[in-house]
Amino acid sequence: MPGRWRVPKRVAIFVSGGGSNMRALVEDMVGDHAARPAVVVSNNADAGGIAWAKGQGIATEVVDHRPFGKDRPAFEAALNTALAPHTPDILCLAGFMRVLTAGFVTPWAGRMLNIHPSLLPKYKGLHTHARALEAGDTEHGCTVHLVTPALDDGPILGQARIAVHAFDTPDTLAARVLVQEHRLYPAVLRRFASGETRPLML
Repeated sequence: MPGRWRVPKRVAIFVSGGGSNMRALVEDMVGDHAARPAVVVSNNADAGGIAWAKGQGIATEVVDHRPFGKDRPAFEAALNTALAPHTPDILCLAGFMRVLTAGFVTPWAGRMLNIHPSLLPKYKGLHTHARALEAGDTEHGCTVHLVTPALDDGPILGQARIAVHAFDTPDTLAARVLVQEHRLYPAVLRRFASGETRPLML
């Protein structure tokens, strides 16, 4: 109908590996979705996610962090240079294994999303599945949140929960949580791109 068409939001997705969450996001950005993938960015030229994105005809950029050593601001400046031609509106972290400083994150305030494999604020950082088991938790899951300079912090946009069973190991928990990640992240992004920021609980 006249007047209903709008320019889709442009989404940049950061990956370091296979990018299974990136694939879930891309595959959902069709039809009446308010966003489309603009570029997939990685710090690893051999990342499976980069190869997959190229196969889908999506623009890709690689910024290897290693030549920058411990100079994070220089690495992040290179990331910004790579992003600029793609003019993204939203940035999604999807298994990007580099910590970003406040200098990079702050200009993206309210526009950068991340998915984390725990029910935040529990278990920020690494080894979340083992830590949930060690704590004797009866439920576990994943969280999509807005990114702030603090690690795995920021307003929660959605969570998905699973039951923890007596026979679970970190690997079995990780596999079941990943299934939920592939449901939650696309659902949250779809809502977020349309202006909905109330938390989605699955």
